[in-house]
Amino acid sequence: MAVVLLFLMAWALIGEAAHEFLGCAMFALMLVHVTLNWSWYRSLLKGTWPLRRILLTAADFLVLACMLTSMASGILLSRHVFTPLGITGNLAIARLMHLLASCWGFCLMSVHLGMHWNVITFMIRDRRIQFVMNAIGICVAAYGLIAFVARGIGGYLLLLTQFVFFDFEEPLPLFLADYAAIMVLYVCIGILLSKMVLRTSKKKEVRKVFITQGE
Repeated sequence: MAVVLLFLMAWALIGEAAHEFLGCAMFALMLVHVTLNWSWYRSLLKGTWPLRRILLTAADFLVLACMLTSMASGILLSRHVFTPLGITGNLAIARLMHLLASCWGFCLMSVHLGMHWNVITFMIRDRRIQFVMNAIGICVAAYGLIAFVARGIGGYLLLLTQFVFFDFEEPLPLFLADYAAIMVLYVCIGILLSKMVLRTSKKKEVRKVFITQGE
């Protein structure tokens, strides 16, 4: 899904038809992802709700909302895949909604990946490999911050810029590299956010134990 998402962000460089087919593939992958994790949805009304669970759930549903909005607006804007259906609507609003949903979805999905990064690091026992991965991740995230500013992503997220500008002479690999670095930046934000929440939760548990022992 992360790889497909990168190519979706390069829609003007890969062509509208390819973008629409990849969008359908992305939606199908999301349905598979939801199906594989259906037990998580069924357990939402069970158990307690610590801060970490609240943030994870909020991030998950925000990503889901962005995906659904992106797909719905994409159908209205379609010129290839869904044209035979004859679905019509306000194209100006659909374009803005598609821009917002795709940009926010890109960032939130990366944060979502970062908040679940412990699943990946758990499989890597070697501390040296972890250190190298962390060092590379920090360097790539630093470049991602530069690319984020240079690409004007903040303007898209806040809708200060309502049109996406592309350099059609730019090589596709360079574009993908920049957006991959931005993705790593948000993955790191997700990792840091998850660690901060865990530390806060541990401090609260220590305080509760201390207060209980004091009583």
